[in-house]
Amino acid sequence: MPTVKGDGMRGLAVFISDIRNCKSKEAEIKRINKELANIRSKFKGDKTLDGYQKKKYVCKLLFIFLLGHDIDFGHMEAVNLLSSNKYTEKQIGYLFISVLVNENSDLMQLVIQNIKNDMGSRTPIHINLALHCIANIGSKAMAETLGPEIPKLLVSGDTIDEVKQSAALCLLRLYRTDSHCIPSSEYQTRIIHLLNDQHMGVVTAATSLIHDLVLDNPDDYKGCVSLAVSRLSRIVTSSYTDLQDYTYYFVPAPWLSVKLLRLLQFYGPPDDPASRGRLNECLETILNKAQEPPKSKKVQHSNSKNAVLFEAINLIIHHDSEPNLLVRACNQLGQFLQHRETNLRYLALESMCLLASSEFSREAVKKHQETVVTALKTERDVSVRQRAVDLLYAMCDRTNAEEIVGEMLDYLEKADYSIREEMVLKVAILAEKFAVDYTWYVDTILNLIRIAGDFVSEEVWYRVIQIVINREDVQGYAAKMVFEALQAPACHENMVKVGGYILGEFGNLIAGDPRSSPQVQFNLLHSKFHLCSAPTRGLLLSTYVKFINLFPEIKQIIQDVLKNDNQLRNADAELQQRAVEYLSLSVRTSSDVLATVLEEMPPFPERESSLLAKLKKKKPSAVVEEKKPSKPITVEVNNTAGESSTDIPNNITPVSQPPMPVAQPAPSTDLLGLDAAPAAPAQSFFDSMNMNAGPTGGPVATNNFGGAPAGGLLDMFDAPVSTTSALDPNALSPGAEENFSKFICKNNGVLFENDLLQIGVKAESKSMYCRLVLFFGNKTTMQFTNFSSSVSTPGELSTQLVVKAPPIADVLDGGAQVQQMITVECVEEFTNPPLLNIVFTTPRSGTQSSDDIRTPPVEVHVEPPHAPTRPSSGGVMQYINLKVPVMLSKFFQPTNMSSADFFSRWNQLNASTHEDQSIFKANFSMDRDANKTKLIGFGIGLLEGVDPNPDNFVCAGIVHSKNAQIGVLLRLEPNKAALMYRLTLRTSKEAVSKELGKLLSTQF
Repeated sequence: MPTVKGDGMRGLAVFISDIRNCKSKEAEIKRINKELANIRSKFKGDKTLDGYQKKKYVCKLLFIFLLGHDIDFGHMEAVNLLSSNKYTEKQIGYLFISVLVNENSDLMQLVIQNIKNDMGSRTPIHINLALHCIANIGSKAMAETLGPEIPKLLVSGDTIDEVKQSAALCLLRLYRTDSHCIPSSEYQTRIIHLLNDQHMGVVTAATSLIHDLVLDNPDDYKGCVSLAVSRLSRIVTSSYTDLQDYTYYFVPAPWLSVKLLRLLQFYGPPDDPASRGRLNECLETILNKAQEPPKSKKVQHSNSKNAVLFEAINLIIHHDSEPNLLVRACNQLGQFLQHRETNLRYLALESMCLLASSEFSREAVKKHQETVVTALKTERDVSVRQRAVDLLYAMCDRTNAEEIVGEMLDYLEKADYSIREEMVLKVAILAEKFAVDYTWYVDTILNLIRIAGDFVSEEVWYRVIQIVINREDVQGYAAKMVFEALQAPACHENMVKVGGYILGEFGNLIAGDPRSSPQVQFNLLHSKFHLCSAPTRGLLLSTYVKFINLFPEIKQIIQDVLKNDNQLRNADAELQQRAVEYLSLSVRTSSDVLATVLEEMPPFPERESSLLAKLKKKKPSAVVEEKKPSKPITVEVNNTAGESSTDIPNNITPVSQPPMPVAQPAPSTDLLGLDAAPAAPAQSFFDSMNMNAGPTGGPVATNNFGGAPAGGLLDMFDAPVSTTSALDPNALSPGAEENFSKFICKNNGVLFENDLLQIGVKAESKSMYCRLVLFFGNKTTMQFTNFSSSVSTPGELSTQLVVKAPPIADVLDGGAQVQQMITVECVEEFTNPPLLNIVFTTPRSGTQSSDDIRTPPVEVHVEPPHAPTRPSSGGVMQYINLKVPVMLSKFFQPTNMSSADFFSRWNQLNASTHEDQSIFKANFSMDRDANKTKLIGFGIGLLEGVDPNPDNFVCAGIVHSKNAQIGVLLRLEPNKAALMYRLTLRTSKEAVSKELGKLLSTQF
């Protein structure tokens, strides 16, 4: 700021002194009120106020506002100051406008006009003041009105460097408000060439601008790579004396270096061999400088030096193409593992986790195993210990698995509670993934349950049961080990579950030993019965009925237990039903029937472990995946340069759920083998009577029609929903809208049901893809012919979605069930769902449509030439038209954000076109847990501890489509006293905000 002699405001200094000398709050308020009255009288009564006096009074108002008092006048006087030719008066006017004038104020048009005038001025300092005001307010109106003018200032040859620097940062602010304020093609090349500017301040500001432009349009700004490499090379190879004005504690331009390195992480290695070689030289130079003795002992020197070093290592990891650089980076990080600075140790461990996934540096990372184990045991900071666990997990392979798993188990006993659950998952995954001897795997999991039983999720013990069932060589050993584990005085309930299941299946393999005879096994399990929860008791009852089949000699003992009033009159209806029906089964059926019903579990189909999916869902950063192009480590919600999409595999087989004959609600089955981890579904007693329903689902006994379970149709959904078809073959069936809305916050359920047909849905989504499995169940004993199911995308929906629905068998036998797999790819945002059209013929002699199935009778006498198997006799044609339960929310990817990141992005999306807000009355009970479940089912990421009001829900996610990725921020505010909700969604597209708001507002 230029110094203006004789311009001191003595009245302002006296006023500030008076405020500081006030002895009480009341005295301060009295003095302020007196001053406000004086200023108001001056503004209203004295028409001869000069610029100096206006400036002085506006400064006083600004100071009063900063003390926390409301100011409701003086705005016009501040606007008048903008027209002054004096720098200090114009400066105070812009300062007041920036702080006190709202972007929706009626004065904003006057402000914009004054800004226009100053931007056309020939005085650089006036132009800078105008640019600073634009950047401070950054409203939509300013972006639309002034946005096209700022790029002209930025690239003009007549503009001085200081103005260019301000123009670049101002344009960045407006671009974050409205991405359309920069003409996409006109200024691209000229903005990129700012990286070659002679003024380092202009280059620094331009790099920040280009960074954000690349986020949305990486291909358009690919030309910045060579210039960024060239500029980085000049900085890295220069000495600190060459860039004296931009050297920070002997480190040349550290902030610009970090920005350039981060910008290069949006792209792969340069295609040009010369640029690629030059970049590698830069990275080698940065690594070499890290080895040099420090030029200063001050912490600022080491911080700036290490900031450049770590960003360079991130770029090396991102490119993953230079083995020499990767190994050198690993060695450099290894030196930081024992550094006295906690932050450096943390960053080193975090970066080495990424290096461990590279084939070039994996062996180099493994050399530091002992150091990492020591850090795990001795580090004081829990966050550093967490990173040590992550690194051990990442560096583990078959050569060191037993050692690493052993160390993690040893540490688990004294680990912080905050990381135990994640450690349990990682130990279970490593033990399974690298097990050479499965007896070691069984020992590890049982030891895991013993040490940290409270943190062992159901997926862990489901998985060990599945593996034991699939491997005959370990079944006897597993039965022996769980029997010994159950003998411990203090036995965790998860151990009882595993023991009950394995002994129920393979207890006969150890029954020859008198120490583990059938009665001893039963007595051991039953001694735990009264200590267990209801679900575990239900499992043990299932084990008892299996014992009746395995060990007839203890049949009477078990029947006496089942006859006990504690079972037959249990307050828990599920346990009572099990006891009654198991007792009836054991009494009334022959041994052959009993053996058939309770036969041993068949092997499960091999598939990827659900534990990895659970770990990734719990903490994505903890899962080291195969190398793929990555982005700089920054968080952006609306990031169109996001993760590359993952193709959905074609060899997908629906797998049923874990085996517990215990009613417990759960999320959807992982039909697609994507991210969701399977969990136990609710089952009725008749489902659990077939002991072939195992931990992650096994084969279901089928009849000759190949689809329905023996004895009836498999009901794998929730409670039936009664819907009807329509008189008009092209109209939606009654209830279609209601049933469609039920899938907004869930993926599994019944889409349609009447007396003839049940249609169930299981859906799974990943990125821009959604795959649905439709289950068509014939509820009658007659055969349906001419059966067809097709999906249509009417109107513009055909360009918004790509739907593939292969045909299914045209005959559906009585009591049978067939499946249809539908794949949906989202090309762009949409509002209307695809339509499902089902047509089939029922025999005239069979069951006709019920009263609520009013279908037009159509005689069918002509045999279609392409379907020779269809019956030639006439029948009644049935039409069912439904909405496919695919809506925009099915393409959500949850996003984790900190409170600061969330509200920063929330404030950026504050234009009316970004927001959809609705206030509505609660349609359901305002239960917090139920609302939380609905939001998670909606697909968006729930952010805990972000909103200051604990009753509010704050969420973030990204809607994926082929053309764009749209960040979504959500805030749900319940008012229990008024039984009302306020739902606010902010996205970068108005149509997306409105559609998501319309969908979600019906669910609360």
